Amino acid sequence: MNSLLLVILMLAGFLVAYHTYGKFLGRKIFKLAADNVCPSHELQDDLDFVPTNKHILFGHHFTSIAGLGPIVGPAIAVIWGWVPAVLWVFIGSIFMGAVHDFGALIISLRNNGRSVGDISGDLVSPRVRILFLLIIFFLLLLVIAVFALIIAILFTMYPQAVIPVWIEIPIAVWLGHMIYKKGASHVTLGIAAVILLYITIVIGTYLPVDLTALGISGNSALITWIVIMFIYAFIASRLPVQVLMQPRDYINSHQLFVAFVLLGIGVIVAHPVMVAPAYQSSPAGAPPIWPFLFVVIACGAISGFHSLVSSGTSSKQCFSEDDARYVGYGSMLMEGALSTFVIAACAAGLGIGLTAGGETFTGVAAFTHHYASWAEASGLGAKLGAFVQGSANMVSSYGIPMNITITIMGVFLVSFAATTLDTATRLQRYIVGELGRAIKVPQIGGPTTATLIAVITAFILAFYNGSGKGALTLWPLFGAANQLLAGLALLVTTIYLVRKNIPSFYAAIPMVFMIIMTGWAMLLNIQNFYNSSNWLCFSIGACIMILEVWMVIEAAIYFKNPYVPKASEA
Repeated sequence: MNSLLLVILMLAGFLVAYHTYGKFLGRKIFKLAADNVCPSHELQDDLDFVPTNKHILFGHHFTSIAGLGPIVGPAIAVIWGWVPAVLWVFIGSIFMGAVHDFGALIISLRNNGRSVGDISGDLVSPRVRILFLLIIFFLLLLVIAVFALIIAILFTMYPQAVIPVWIEIPIAVWLGHMIYKKGASHVTLGIAAVILLYITIVIGTYLPVDLTALGISGNSALITWIVIMFIYAFIASRLPVQVLMQPRDYINSHQLFVAFVLLGIGVIVAHPVMVAPAYQSSPAGAPPIWPFLFVVIACGAISGFHSLVSSGTSSKQCFSEDDARYVGYGSMLMEGALSTFVIAACAAGLGIGLTAGGETFTGVAAFTHHYASWAEASGLGAKLGAFVQGSANMVSSYGIPMNITITIMGVFLVSFAATTLDTATRLQRYIVGELGRAIKVPQIGGPTTATLIAVITAFILAFYNGSGKGALTLWPLFGAANQLLAGLALLVTTIYLVRKNIPSFYAAIPMVFMIIMTGWAMLLNIQNFYNSSNWLCFSIGACIMILEVWMVIEAAIYFKNPYVPKASEA
């Protein structure tokens, strides 16, 4: 199949879904009402609760939920074939991921901007609140520690991205100041900010920042960047949201659109054929496609982390309920579109040419060489390398120099990873505060104290073995646990709809599917940890599984005898 046809069909499908299923959910299921007062107005503090233009909020929400997820997941999942990857991205985004994100956003908007974990205590039981918040705390702990490492690795892989990424910060602060303090147009200045960013990309291409020039090399360079990123995460998550996070994410969302245009032109000009196999059930060393496809491709289809963003930062900034479909449902479909381009880059663009070991491979041979086995294709460098090389092949097909293209993609990757890092740190601050209130220790919930807890715990996890890579010990738990979180967030949405006397199967069917598939994956992981004597991951994985089962049982007890309010209360 030609990649151009695939991209056209997928993008058209997402557009139709937004204007049909998304509109139906907004009107008939979640019953959006513009006259409902949002937390951003009711609780406005100009720190976390800030009424925000929907386009700016879309930029923040999309870049926060995306990170590297819609890139690394599809980039490895194509080893099972491009057809399963495409089907899961398309169906998952429309009927599961977008419903999950949209539902979490609406429920939080109607509950003072609280997280789905905290709200679960009102809908099910106080025990569930504590269990849910503990699971969320663990997942965010992993995200903060691992993404600090990922950014450090990316800075060593793409030193030409260092200058653009760091100069983007003062550009973003300037943009936020002009919009909020001077009343300037976010459109005009947003375009100007992106132009400035791309000027720095050209500069960075020819002035890479390699720490070896300062006498720092090897693991020392990695540790240096990790420490810098933890300091950055603390500062960024304590600043008012409109000072840095919002405008920087708005710039990054423009980066996405530029990348879409560049890749779109590349697909049109190069229109490479899909050289990856349509379906491959048993790649060398790979886990079974069922259920692991639904864990490996998370952010591109559905991800529990999204519910934390929807009910964490985005619900505190949403100007009106009318904006919720655009932000919650639309962002997930945009992420599906990004995953579509990733699949095209890895399964087709890679075939234009791949140089390895002094030899150049093209066509099927290029894909087969890169995806020779699960072990060779599953490392971070391999995942991102397939996307960057495939994208660069397509973009360079119409004259943009390869070195500039690689810098563009490197900055794109680091920028999205940085968004995930400081959004996760801010979310962890909220979770610590909610946990403090739940266990009646509100003193830990102050903004500075909670942020210190978020950063210090992640720092300890990263450096408990002295390498900065400590979180990788527990990272094998993240995929299945994150997807189980998605199932639990859908469970909260289902109960919310039941309590409102609204048909709930639009959330219940995805919820059952996700809990079964990812519970299955978690059990297989726990078995593998046991067989390999990985007792740390085995113990923590078993605890997470027990907590998840406990929550489901609590919810089942609720469903057996639910409280359904009268129509006047709904």
